[in-house]
Amino acid sequence: MKQPLVFPLDRNANKEAEEMAQFYEETLGFTPNSLFTMMHRPRIAYAFLEMNKSVMENKGRVTSALKRQIAYLSSMTTGCRYCEAHAIRAAERYGSEQDKLNNIWDYKSYPAFTDGERAAFDLAIAASTVPNAVNDEISENMRKHWDEGEIVEILGVVALFGYLNRWNDSMGTKLEEPAAEDGEKYLGKKGWTRGKHEYE
Repeated sequence: MKQPLVFPLDRNANKEAEEMAQFYEETLGFTPNSLFTMMHRPRIAYAFLEMNKSVMENKGRVTSALKRQIAYLSSMTTGCRYCEAHAIRAAERYGSEQDKLNNIWDYKSYPAFTDGERAAFDLAIAASTVPNAVNDEISENMRKHWDEGEIVEILGVVALFGYLNRWNDSMGTKLEEPAAEDGEKYLGKKGWTRGKHEYE
């Protein structure tokens, strides 16, 4: 794309934008451009922020790190380079082991991953595929490792990033430098590029 579909508001455009910026400075270390395209209609941005907080809240075994790994695999499946970079950055910031970040593509066989994590990743990829590929085998495997509340948490991450994947790839959201650096660091060896999210 020659330019984003919609340009983000400036983080200092109004009080609401400033408040949004402060929240994301803590979670990502910078304010995402995606949020400030939503801020053209603040209710959308606030609804997203509340959903984000609810989905990413740590309730127990579905850890903050695991949720970000799920977000990465979901975004990888849909092909959103912007969200891949954001998710892998957040995974590192929320405590994912370096070994797992370096080998997440090989989760089915790499020994650092548990059978429960593998089940969650299989669900994330199947649920992110169009048409949807969740079947009885994937569902039964999830029920072996996770209770119903945990499954809701896991699928909540996939659904949240389904929204973000469509938003950012359709908007052509410009990727911020900190996320781009982590994308290149962790994902570049697997062919990741900024794609449509880079502008001169």
